[in-house]
Amino acid sequence: MTHPRLWLVIPAAGIGQRMKAECPKQYLRLNGRYILDITIARVLDSASFAGCMVALNARDQWWPGTESAADGRVRTCAGGKERADSVLSALNALSDVAGADDWVLVHDAARPCLHQDDLGRLTATLKDHPVGGLLAAPVADTLKQSDEAQPPAVVSTVDRRRLWRALTPQMFRLGALQQALESSLAAGHGVTDESSAIEFSGKMPVLVEGRSDNIKITVPSDLALAGFILGQL
Repeated sequence: MTHPRLWLVIPAAGIGQRMKAECPKQYLRLNGRYILDITIARVLDSASFAGCMVALNARDQWWPGTESAADGRVRTCAGGKERADSVLSALNALSDVAGADDWVLVHDAARPCLHQDDLGRLTATLKDHPVGGLLAAPVADTLKQSDEAQPPAVVSTVDRRRLWRALTPQMFRLGALQQALESSLAAGHGVTDESSAIEFSGKMPVLVEGRSDNIKITVPSDLALAGFILGQL
């Protein structure tokens, strides 16, 4: 019996407007290396992946100068306007070499602090699961719901006991994720991550608890924090 293979998908077509930088956030540098290179290398070197597909912006001018561009495990394709479009484009490109039952792990380009123990726990937990799932962290802060006034006022305190922050990687079968994304986009559903597309298809992804320091670099202050975390891993 042939075991399903693992493939890595990195949607990297975003322009990172909130960073207010001269280049997309995945091409900012940490310790002299592109964030994108750190992210790809840390994931690929932590598990037995069959390969990686990176979805790039059509106007990307930085990729040729990356370490990843010279990595034989990594391929690229054209990304789309939104994250879901880029992931679907990557899945379509992978379909030439990957099977519908192969596992795809979708990971944020600007999330370089993934710990290999989290990756190992995710793949071990889901390897025989019929749906798949994602790394997530229980919400630790007290949550408030507001009204629409300016400034807003508290309407209620939200029970956080069953609330989680969705992280990446998110791990699903290639064919199932491909179909879920196509259906969700066609129906006009707001697809904020891969799990939401699978949820729209009527399935229930598994939550695998991950470390809270698996941060996504979004604003300038995140760079220093990511640098600190990487220094501890």
